[in-house]
Amino acid sequence: MRAAVEGLATPDPLGRRLPAVYAADDLAQRLTGAYDQVIAPVHATLDNLWAYFDPALAPPDFVDWLGGWVAAGGPPDGAGDDRRRVVAGAVGRHRVRGTAAALAEEVRLATGIAAEIVESGGTAWSATPGGALPGSPEPALTVRIRVAEPGPALAARLRAVIEANRPAHVPYTVEVLPPDGGPATGGAR
Repeated sequence: MRAAVEGLATPDPLGRRLPAVYAADDLAQRLTGAYDQVIAPVHATLDNLWAYFDPALAPPDFVDWLGGWVAAGGPPDGAGDDRRRVVAGAVGRHRVRGTAAALAEEVRLATGIAAEIVESGGTAWSATPGGALPGSPEPALTVRIRVAEPGPALAARLRAVIEANRPAHVPYTVEVLPPDGGPATGGAR
């Protein structure tokens, strides 16, 4: 992943480690100098390895690799700072994975559109036994988005995000609405 960096010096040149007989030999010094140029990025990477695991400091190509390690989601082709924020927040999003709020956030990250999530479940507390249970006994999930011009690419991306982030046993419906609240397009899944 790392490549040669022009002008990067090694912290420990090999020419200094040669026996005295080679210390003054120009050919030996040039050969070890060439090797020093090749190995200098390795030294620089190892000396700064801690920074590679921080999305705020890591090189851009390494941020995408980190995103794969933590299943960051979101668009992999996002802008630098946006991608860094997505990777940095991945662990926090995994804590709430499977909830309506987490699904709405994943939709927003992938499409840039705020989604309304309607689910059939619910929780409640009551001091009276035998009270009515919240929600519906049949699991269901509806994802509503409002866009001016829906397209097949948006629908495909939206379905992929929902498939990856919804509870596996819950069927879902996608509703694509115009911004003014007109009739829905989309359908059940």
